[in-house]
Amino acid sequence: MKKHILTLSVAAAALGMTATAMADVTLYDYEQPTSAYEDAYVSGQLNVNSGNQGQTSHDLNLDTSYSRVFSSPDRDIKIGGDLQASSKRGANAGDEAQENYIGTASAGMNKYFQPNNSKGAFWYGDTELGIKKGADDPFLKAGVGLGYGRVVNVTPMAQAIRLVEALRANNSLTGDLTKAEYNQIAQIIAKESEYNTKYGSTDYRQKWIGDMEAVLQSSGKTAGTLGAVGILKAYDVLVNERISTRKHGWLVKAGVSEVVKDYNGDGGKPALDIAGEYHRPLSNLTQFSNETAVSAILKDNDDSYTLKNQMSLNHEVSDRVDWLNKWALDYDHNGATDQNTTTNAASSTYRYYISNKLAFDTVAALTQVEDKIDNNGNDDVDKSLFMGVTYRLK
Repeated sequence: MKKHILTLSVAAAALGMTATAMADVTLYDYEQPTSAYEDAYVSGQLNVNSGNQGQTSHDLNLDTSYSRVFSSPDRDIKIGGDLQASSKRGANAGDEAQENYIGTASAGMNKYFQPNNSKGAFWYGDTELGIKKGADDPFLKAGVGLGYGRVVNVTPMAQAIRLVEALRANNSLTGDLTKAEYNQIAQIIAKESEYNTKYGSTDYRQKWIGDMEAVLQSSGKTAGTLGAVGILKAYDVLVNERISTRKHGWLVKAGVSEVVKDYNGDGGKPALDIAGEYHRPLSNLTQFSNETAVSAILKDNDDSYTLKNQMSLNHEVSDRVDWLNKWALDYDHNGATDQNTTTNAASSTYRYYISNKLAFDTVAALTQVEDKIDNNGNDDVDKSLFMGVTYRLK
């Protein structure tokens, strides 16, 4: 009798441990396939005032950003761009509109010496193009170098976890999946663009979600098919809900580049570049990222250099609400004028998704510019609170 009790106790403990292990799936468990992701946003804020003033005044700010990353076992390719534009006009009669814009575009590739190595050595090549109002010429820079490490897009696993949570909540699934089954689902999610290309934008989701259903059925944790309720819930999670991009990993790299032309029209400036990235999901709902880059001109008569650091902490409050926090540091030393300029910009955004494409933003921002020049309009911290909309193109 005691043997039977002991056997039952051990079996119960083993089942409990197995259930915990199956349920305890994180973004770190994602086994990366060949995949691609794309982010594209347009954000805008507009204030217009009229009446009891000399003329109608306005304050318009637009921000467009784009990022596309393709990953395979032997290489990562990244294309990105950002354009910020503003237009302001005062309330006094005769005040003229002041318009400004600045934009950057970049493309780069990390080519790994040993494919399928999650953290390995690579060589890279990249280029950057910049434009801004008032500049004599566009900025153009290209470079090559060596690096180590890798950053993995784990967004498909975040979507897989969210999908299983939703299906468990409406009883379409009777148990937790194993890590291998989660990975099967995540890898199908990661191939959405492939399904789109193969089956067409109108019909691909039927096959896409159908293949996920097949994995769930083979797990033995569904009562036959998912049924209409389960399929509709899967569609709602994967198509109607918006999950921000999640990344995991780190890398460092160093190399040399050539400033083909700067904003003043000068060219032929070699530079030493050092950069690093660190991305970590603190939980299935919270993402931390930090990117740093240092660039120094390599000329005897020019000791100019720049340091840039961008940090972000994003938290998914609910299926429709994201809390986004950013801090950017930009330090510039101009060797020709011996001028140092430090810019700190911090913002906190409460983003409510009206749909999976359109969001309403409430943003609090602080900006400080320190250039050791008095009475030039940036002596104090610039504080702002504004509301606007963001449209997600991709």
